[in-house]
Amino acid sequence: MNHYIIDGNNVIGKIASLKKLQQKDKQGSREKLVFMIDNFLHDKKVKCTIHFDGFEQVPIKANQCQVIYSNNKTADDKIKIQIEQTKNRKNLTVVTSDNNLKEFARVCSCEVLKSEDFGMMIRNPRTNDEQKIIDEMQKNVNEFRKLFGADED
Repeated sequence: MNHYIIDGNNVIGKIASLKKLQQKDKQGSREKLVFMIDNFLHDKKVKCTIHFDGFEQVPIKANQCQVIYSNNKTADDKIKIQIEQTKNRKNLTVVTSDNNLKEFARVCSCEVLKSEDFGMMIRNPRTNDEQKIIDEMQKNVNEFRKLFGADED
């Protein structure tokens, strides 16, 4: 089963509305991010861990994700520890734009997804699903054209 390990503050910094909210309400931006990720993952069979720097103030309830605070360490350090403790690292997708963390994840055979790309995915989850359906339909149309000798446009 695929497992997303998410650098939460890094993703917040790549989504303009969350970045703006974070300047006024750090807890609110974290809650909104968790809500967005929960919504994105609601029909997917994946695990998810979101790491935030600092100490937990008010617990954030999540259906699809585990929320971890770094306390006296950095979120990057906690993410590296989680990667190291995972047996099958090829099932991990590390979401970050931090170069040091990306390189560490790659060396450990994890898939890496840039925070800005993940941010686009979670902002428009239905659009992504619709695009997949459209792409699949287009593939089928092209296949039928090849089978029946019709010229492509």
